[in-house]
Amino acid sequence: MTARILILDDDADVACAARLLLRRRHPDVTVLDDPADLPALLARAVPDVVLLDFNFTPGRTDGAEGLAALDLLRRQPRAPAVIALTAYADVPLAVEALKRGAADFLTKPWDNARLLAAVEGALARRTPAPAAAATSALMGDSAPMQAVRAMIASVAPTEANVLVLGENGVGKELVARAIHQASRRAAHTFLAVDMGTLPEATFESELFGHRRGAFTDAKSDRPGRFQAARGGTLFLDEIGNMPLAGQAKLLTALERREVTPLGADRPESVDVRIVSATNLDEARLFDPAVFRPDLLFRLNTIVIRVPPLRERRADIPALLRHYLSHYEAQYGRPARALAPAALAALQAHAWPGNVRALRHACERAVILAGGADYQVDDFGLLAPAAPTPTAAPAATLNTLERDAIAAALTQAQGNISHAAKMLGVSRAALYRKLDKHGI
Repeated sequence: MTARILILDDDADVACAARLLLRRRHPDVTVLDDPADLPALLARAVPDVVLLDFNFTPGRTDGAEGLAALDLLRRQPRAPAVIALTAYADVPLAVEALKRGAADFLTKPWDNARLLAAVEGALARRTPAPAAAATSALMGDSAPMQAVRAMIASVAPTEANVLVLGENGVGKELVARAIHQASRRAAHTFLAVDMGTLPEATFESELFGHRRGAFTDAKSDRPGRFQAARGGTLFLDEIGNMPLAGQAKLLTALERREVTPLGADRPESVDVRIVSATNLDEARLFDPAVFRPDLLFRLNTIVIRVPPLRERRADIPALLRHYLSHYEAQYGRPARALAPAALAALQAHAWPGNVRALRHACERAVILAGGADYQVDDFGLLAPAAPTPTAAPAATLNTLERDAIAAALTQAQGNISHAAKMLGVSRAALYRKLDKHGI
C-alpha cells in the first residue's frame, strides 16, 4: 500500500525540498503551511507519516504550535507516525515531543539519507492501532507465547538490560514496548532506534549528539538518542547490523553510563534502560568477527526469545480473525467468514515473514476478496502452503527464505525497495540476504 505523507512546515523551501526527496519513493506527498488547515485534511484522510515543524508564528521558538498539532494527530483513530522537525535542537522540546508520541525527530537542515531512513523506519514500525497492536502481537494462548508473557512480567520491573531475539516480523519491538510499559520507567520516554539505518559516518552524532560547530553541517546543538531517552527506555533494534567500530563506541557508553557529544569537552551522564533486539542467529551473535563478546554480555543480561509463527500455529486462527476484522472496519468492507480450506492452508503455511507477513496478507485479502468467504488465493501467499516441522532443519529454513526472497523479487520486478517491503525487512537486511543466498 502506498504511504500517504504530510509535510506540515511554513518554510516553503524546506517543504519543497522534503517533498521532492520523498516523492522518489512515495508519490502521495501533501504539503501544508498552517496547522489551522490540519483538521480539514484529517477529515478527508489521515496520513501514514507526518513531518511536523514546531514553530509557525515568526519569533516563536517554544514549539507550542507543533505540540498542539502533534496532540491532534495522536488523537486520530489510526494515528500517523510523526517525525518532529525543528531548527532548534532543544533537548526538552525533543523529549516532550517523544513523550507525546512522536516516532522520531530531526533537526534542520537534515541529512537526506537520515530523513529517508527516519520515514522508512517510521513506516516499518507503524502498526494499525497502537493499543491493539501490542495486544495482537502478544495474542495467543500457545505455550511459547505464555512463556514470553511470563518473562516480560518477571523482567519488566527490574533495571536489567534485555536482549530480544527472533526472526523478522515476530514482534520484537512490541515485546520491548511491553517491557517498558510494565517497568518503573513507563511514565518516561520509549525511544526506538534502528541501528541498521544509522550511517557509520554519523553514528556518534545520532546516538550521543553533537555541539554546534562540531562538523561542517553542525549549525546548532543536537541531542543524541541517549539524551532524548533520559529516564526512559532506549530500544536498540537490529543491533546485529552494527559495524564493529560502532559496537566499540556503544560499549564504552554502556560501561561508563555516560556519553560525550561530538565537539563537547566533557561527558554527560545518561540514565536509560537498554533493550536491544536482533534477528541474527544466536550462533552468529557469539562469533567475534560479527559481534563483540564484551558488548553482547552487556546487552544480554536477560534474553527473551520470541517464537516464530510456525512454532505457535495454534495462535494463527485468532490472529487471522483479529487482523481481518481490523481491516474490514478500516476499509469499510463486509465481514466475511474464512473458508475451512483456507484456514487449513494458512495454518500449514510456513510464514517466513511471521506475524507481520500474516497482517499484510490479511490486508490484501480484505481489499481483494470478492466471494462470500475468504479463500486461500485472496491472501497472496509467496510460497505454496505446506506443513513444516516445528523444528525444521536449518537447510529447510534457508531454502524457504531463499524461495520467499526470489518470489518477492519476481513480484517486485527486481525493485529492491518494493521487495524489502513485501518481506517486511529493511533494504540493508535484504542486500545481506541476497549476498547470503547468492541471488
